[in-house]
Amino acid sequence: MHFLTPYFLDRYEPALLELPHEAVNEAGLAETAASIQERVLPLYHQLADWVAQTAADGRVPISLAGDCCATLPLLAGLQRAGIAPRLLWLDAHGDFNTWETTPSGFLGGMPLAMMVGLGEQTWLAALQMDTLPAQDVILADGRDLDPGERDLVEQSGIGHVPVWEDVQAAVGEDERPLWVHFDVDVLRLEDVPAVSYPATGGPSHAQLRQLFAHLRGQGRLAAVSLSLYNPNLPGTAESQAVVLDLLAELVGEEL
Repeated sequence: MHFLTPYFLDRYEPALLELPHEAVNEAGLAETAASIQERVLPLYHQLADWVAQTAADGRVPISLAGDCCATLPLLAGLQRAGIAPRLLWLDAHGDFNTWETTPSGFLGGMPLAMMVGLGEQTWLAALQMDTLPAQDVILADGRDLDPGERDLVEQSGIGHVPVWEDVQAAVGEDERPLWVHFDVDVLRLEDVPAVSYPATGGPSHAQLRQLFAHLRGQGRLAAVSLSLYNPNLPGTAESQAVVLDLLAELVGEEL
């Protein structure tokens, strides 16, 4: 089941409603809250509840959102359903900054670090969720890391696989449930041009499609999350077509 949260952090993105979806996160924002962390909590509680129910029903939750921070309520929902996944995080960036390493203060550059218990922890406390063991995380690509972030990735115990051809082997063939998070900026700009934080290089549409076909064939997908393109930039139509094709390949159904 596909659940769409049409926000980039606390910014509503109505253009994302053009994407195929089965349900929309309409919880809204806590408008009077002082921080982004507090403002988006209604959305995050709704997403966590939906993921928990979907997973408990034996289905694969598919979350579409405008940024990577929406992965935190997805993990909270899986945990409520008793699922302890391995995480494959596909991203041009590490999303592994803390307040001490970030050069920009951007929360969207922190969620993977948050998830393993580093740095900002407001959302984990509010969602009453556990951290994810670092050894259960594979950061694939991550070609554009800030200097302090790179050091933290190396020290953290997560798996960082910068060479695309090594990703499939890093995922392995075990039977543990697998959660795939896919930030569309991992792809080459030729394939997905409408991204807010472009990074030179990356795998092609065909390479990612091949990986997704392999992962689907393993039969162990527990959840899928997407951090979407920016619908306000040129190249939106091309970006959407590629993203929907890849998602269909991963989950085995047309959207």
